[in-house]
Amino acid sequence: MSTTSVHLTVRGIDVHVVYKDIKNLHIGVYPPAGRVRVAAPRQLDDDQVRLAVIQRLPWIKRQQEQLRSAERQSVREMVGGESHHVWGVRRRLKVIERPGRPHVEIGGDRLLLYVAPGTGDERRSDLLDQWYREQLRQAIPALIERWEAKLEVSVPWWGIRRMKTKWGSCNRESRRLWFNSELAKKHPQCLEYVVVHEMLHYLERGHGPRFAELMDRFMPDWRSRRDGLNAAPLAAEEWAGH
Repeated sequence: MSTTSVHLTVRGIDVHVVYKDIKNLHIGVYPPAGRVRVAAPRQLDDDQVRLAVIQRLPWIKRQQEQLRSAERQSVREMVGGESHHVWGVRRRLKVIERPGRPHVEIGGDRLLLYVAPGTGDERRSDLLDQWYREQLRQAIPALIERWEAKLEVSVPWWGIRRMKTKWGSCNRESRRLWFNSELAKKHPQCLEYVVVHEMLHYLERGHGPRFAELMDRFMPDWRSRRDGLNAAPLAAEEWAGH
């Protein structure tokens, strides 16, 4: 799909606009600083997009304020005593240096990282990232199976990757779903919300009224789950919410 990008300033707010072959206009506000991005149909011009943004300014400003006041995680140094979140629960990291296979496990209220003596912080971070991904690999299949039955759709393929602008994505043509690896740090209800959100894109491409109606029908509390997801602590590096 070819796209054209422009930057607009709307009442003091920088807006990144991407024109593409879609039917509905979508406005997104992304962490950590409330960056505004618009996906717009090609038939619209800059003035029409600007008007749409102006009409949504109260909502945009509320989202930006929520994101700016959200708790931020400190930069990860992968040392003992650091706080890390697992499924929405804050746990203190304990690094245990000893020979043998490196691995991660939960012990009481601690997150235990077993590494060989002298293991650097980058390798420690990679090990923890792999562990988070494995948590998602274990959690996602049951969710997909449950919601395939409820939505009467089939998910032929899904994967996990680090994404900077979304919690998840759906390619309707290939029917592939991607999930942000950061979701293992959030509450399980947030993960389920993202799974359902992306699966519903099989039924509705955009985020217009029909998509909201489908979310309301199948997950009535989706807005509170979404707000909880965006209010959860954000990683120190820049990556964005759905």
